[in-house]
Amino acid sequence: MKVLAIHNIKGGVGKTAAAVNLAYEAAGAGARTLVWDLDPQAATSFYFRIKPKVKGGGKGIVKGKTELDDRIKGTDFDNLDLMPADFSYREFDAQLDATDKTNRLAKALKPLASQYDFVFLDCPPSISHLSENVFAAAHGLVIPLLPTTLSLRTYDQLCRFLDERRISPKRRLPFLSMIDRRKTLHRDVMTSFPAQHKEALATGIPYSSVVERMGLERAPVRAFAPRSAAARAFADLWDEIATRVG
Repeated sequence: MKVLAIHNIKGGVGKTAAAVNLAYEAAGAGARTLVWDLDPQAATSFYFRIKPKVKGGGKGIVKGKTELDDRIKGTDFDNLDLMPADFSYREFDAQLDATDKTNRLAKALKPLASQYDFVFLDCPPSISHLSENVFAAAHGLVIPLLPTTLSLRTYDQLCRFLDERRISPKRRLPFLSMIDRRKTLHRDVMTSFPAQHKEALATGIPYSSVVERMGLERAPVRAFAPRSAAARAFADLWDEIATRVG
């Protein structure tokens, strides 16, 4: 079982869209796939039409009293399950900080190893004790970045934090998101970022109204717009990630 965390310090970069669509692509390729919506805003749960409610909340998970297997829900798509969000997840940081451990998520996920090929963690935008648990559990950190100066700056900040925690650069899978080729800056970053960061994925996700329609359709892009440029981009991105993480 491979655990992939969709993470960024910065919000509004397309983390949830990436989590939903990459998980859908993995499941569509035949992999047994689970998405865990760790964000109390519950956007991923909303897209999959599942109520954001977990019996026992986050506290039971942190204390090891809640088995994830009992809380997982099926989605409308084959091979794709969801561990929903819960508003109590807003207290994850305080609860994890009280334990002073970074292996709680990894321990919670371990019993699922025989059931799933891939687990996607849709993470809230922060650097926190929850983030450290995510980094400890994940085999790969999938990091969406806008092709803008501030977004690239937050990536540098994240990399410094990961370096301090001795988390290998090989686990970093950054990619450019919401690309608008009409903008000179975006085109420039598409060239400069991969040149400066060998770990960067080659596939980028275009800015598209189709991705914004996910909120209306409450489904991954390929489920309602299979021939769109965004659908093709997410499929190519998943192929690249799957190759990298084995």
